[in-house]
Amino acid sequence: MSATTSVTRAWNGFRTTLWRDLFIMVRELPRVLAQTVVQPFFMLLVMGKVLTEIGYVREDYGAVLLPGIIALTAFLGALQNTALGLVFDFDLTRELEDRLLLPAPLYVVALAKMAFGALRGVLSAVVILPVGFLLLDTVWSAGDLLAVAPLIVLGSLSGAAAGLLLGTSVESRNIAVWFAIAVTPLTFTGATQYPWPALGHTLWFQVLCAVNPLTYLSEALRAVTAPQVPHIALSVDVAVLALSVLLFGALAVRGFYRRALD
Repeated sequence: MSATTSVTRAWNGFRTTLWRDLFIMVRELPRVLAQTVVQPFFMLLVMGKVLTEIGYVREDYGAVLLPGIIALTAFLGALQNTALGLVFDFDLTRELEDRLLLPAPLYVVALAKMAFGALRGVLSAVVILPVGFLLLDTVWSAGDLLAVAPLIVLGSLSGAAAGLLLGTSVESRNIAVWFAIAVTPLTFTGATQYPWPALGHTLWFQVLCAVNPLTYLSEALRAVTAPQVPHIALSVDVAVLALSVLLFGALAVRGFYRRALD
């Protein structure tokens, strides 16, 4: 088999798997969005609007909070949808059995699931962004939006890779437990509600946040939209996010092979 034929088969398998998932998602769009935007909506409402109006946080807190909530929505939206989708496909609907029969390498199906999860993370962020603008009475410039877009895509890919790893490592009967164990710590150690450099006086917590890839997405969005707020250098943020995609992705594809062959 020529290299061109192999690439063509891989691309066709990737496109077929991704298109099928997209078709199903469009039919279930309200439920899909409800899964990922309810939590960030109430975080914006309570922390960004209510606490500001009653004087418990500063009026400029929205500049810190909004990038973090967008990061949280993209990252966790991608993680949750990728992991849960794999659990359902492997153990409940068993749809992946049909997709594994495609004339393409197994890793193509895994990468298509990761790409689909990332798209859902991006979609969730796009939906919650105007909500944040309205609630916090703020807006980002066109230049900010152009700079933010690739960062959201990169962060969503990181979340999807982490979700692929989780979905291939956990049995379906344990997934709810692992989500409870993983999602809450990820949420509160991801620098979504505070800039990471501000944790200098609580070094142990700062170190804990530094191992969470969500921290670097939150800080990257702040570096672009609120450069006056102390933040991790954008180059460091991008490098760590890219490394997390490669590391989580490689481990997840290996786990996908194991689950598929079993």
